[in-house]
Formats: sequence, C-alpha cells, structure tokens
Amino acid sequence: MKELTYHWEGDYLIPDLEAPEAPRIGKYGTMRHQYLRNHHRGIFDGMLLKGTLNAHLEEIDRQANEMMERLTAQMAQREGVTESLKARDQMAWVAVMNSIKNRAEEIVLRDLIYA
Repeated sequence: MKELTYHWEGDYLIPDLEAPEAPRIGKYGTMRHQYLRNHHRGIFDGMLLKGTLNAHLEEIDRQANEMMERLTAQMAQREGVTESLKARDQMAWVAVMNSIKNRAEEIVLRDLIYA
C-alpha cells in the first residue's frame, strides 16, 4: 500500500490523493457487477473491500468475450454457415448468425455471469 503524503496549501495540509484507475470492463463485466451487487452483496462487498473487484470484473469480461467468439465460431461451423451462404442469401445468413449469437450468449450468461 502506498504511503499517504501531504502538501501545504496556505495554512492547510492537503493529502496527495490519486483517483483509482477505472476498470476496463465491457458489457459482460458490467453485467457481472450488477449481478453481484444485486444478488450477492456479501461477495460484492468483500471483493470491494479487498480491492479485487475490478480485477475480477476485467477477468470475467475477458473470459466472456473469448467464450462468445469461440462458441459462435463452433456453432457456425457445425451448422454449416459459410461465406457462400452470406454471398448467396444475406438475410438467411443474418438470421442464422443472430440465432447463433443469442444461443452463445445464453451459455455465457449462465456459465460465467450469473454463476
């Protein structure tokens, strides 16, 4: 832990404070934050007090994004979604990819975010 230092401003000693770095989280890290805060307050408060909450949220966000990419690619391959389908019938390709993305996100939410 960093030692607290002070500086003089007129007759007053003012602490030299730095704002903590904001976590670099996206959609899934934010969802995990909301879930912990609303449904597991003890875990949330414990991580917040220990200073591990931001690292946890960043890690969950990273894992969720990687899992989304992997699942989407695997499902698309298994269902035969190809670039030729995209060139031949764009609306069908969009419909199938949206379905795949939604199913993959359901898995990510169940296994990582709301676990």
